[in-house]
This record gives sequence, structure tokens and C-alpha cells, in this order.
Amino acid sequence: MAEAIPDSAIVAVLRPFVRATRPVLTGLRESDPFDLRARVLSSDNGERGLGEKLLDMVAAVEVPGTAAWAAMGVPARSRWWVHRVGRFTTLVAAVPGLGGAWLSRLPVSKVLGAAGQGLLLVAIAGEHGVHDEEELVKLLGVVMFQRELAVRPPSKADDIAADARAAELTGDLDEPGRPPTVRRVANAVWRLGRALLAVEDELDKRPHGNFLHEGLGMLPVVGAVGKYLGEWSGLKRAAREAEKRLQSR
Repeated sequence: MAEAIPDSAIVAVLRPFVRATRPVLTGLRESDPFDLRARVLSSDNGERGLGEKLLDMVAAVEVPGTAAWAAMGVPARSRWWVHRVGRFTTLVAAVPGLGGAWLSRLPVSKVLGAAGQGLLLVAIAGEHGVHDEEELVKLLGVVMFQRELAVRPPSKADDIAADARAAELTGDLDEPGRPPTVRRVANAVWRLGRALLAVEDELDKRPHGNFLHEGLGMLPVVGAVGKYLGEWSGLKRAAREAEKRLQSR
């Protein structure tokens, strides 16, 4: 039996991963170009012109910064993130070129599945008001690796190393004044997934699909479909497990 990866090694991978998720999640959110968030908070009930009424209609759409989003509870927002992350990782895999050079060198379903689950867990934790890095690393450890990690604040040297690694994973996505594009977000997602391959032996513990997905994944031609259905099922399972843990805090 292979020797278990020590907690410290897993934490050293997850800490920069968590730091790098912030600009990626920002890129996955909808922007607020028409100040819809301010419109949600406004109490002005005066006469509205056609343009104002159109913006009111847009504000009814369930995306961050709208009236519908403001009215949603935490479970509904968590479900929104499941679909947002799941659809985006599927897009990255389905559209040639979005994955860049990573696509030809990495196991697609494992890379995107691991990155997607990690992104989703950080996003859901944020909706529950959890932003502490140590808490987020613990959450990823218990849901993705089924391990209660011993996480302590990093030393100064470890903190500097984690910042440098997070910057590598983020790439040009966090440059000020440059709005995130689909390609730049996609490349960051690939880098996040590749980073988790450093603890590849632990990745098989992640929430996965059922035996039907696994069986379909072994068949020729339709195997890719089975793998992605399995990852989609695993993404939803990861969300449920995270919700249970966050609600029990």
C-alpha cells in the first residue's frame, strides 16, 4: 500500500489553490455594467422611462447583482454556482483551443473535475460567509480528499511561497484594468486542475458519479460522455456535502 500523503503536503497544494480561486470566481460571475446592484437597493418609486423599465426587467434575471439574486437564499445561490461552474468546465472541455496546450497533455475529466469541485467549494463557502483561508483548506480537504487536515497559519516563508504559486496559477487573470475573458479564465482553470495533480493519489477520493457513469465511461466512443456525466454528478455531490458541513458550523 502506498504511503499516505502527509497533511502538510496537501495543505501546501491547497493553500495557493484557494488564493488563486478568487480571480477565477470573479471571472465566472456576471459583471454589473448597468449598476443593477444599485438599482436593487434604490427606494426610488418615481416615474420611470422606457430605459429605466428595461433595466428593471434585466434586474429580474438571476445573476449576481440583480434583484432576483438579492432575493435568493443561500441554497439557491449554491445551486447557481453548481450550474455556473459545471457549464463552464464543460465548455472548456468541449471547445477546441480553450484549454490551450493543457488539453493535449492532461487527463481532461480528472483535471476539470478536480478544478471544478475546488472552485465550487470556495464559491459555496463564500455564500455562507466563510472566507478564512484555513477554513477553506479544511473544507476542500474533507470534501475532496475525505481527510480532516491539520491546518495552521503559514510561516512567513510558506506564505511568500503560496503567494508566488497562486500568482502562477492565476496568470494574467488578475491584472488590474483588464476584464476577464473566457479564454483567460479557461487557462486559469486548467492551471488550477494541473496544480491538484500534485496530489493525484488523493483525487480518486473526490465525489464521483455512480457505477452507471463509470460503466459508460469505459465504452468506446461514448466514454467521454460517461466521464463528464460522472463529473457532473460528482460536482453536485460535492455541493451537497459542503452545504451539510457549512450548515453544521
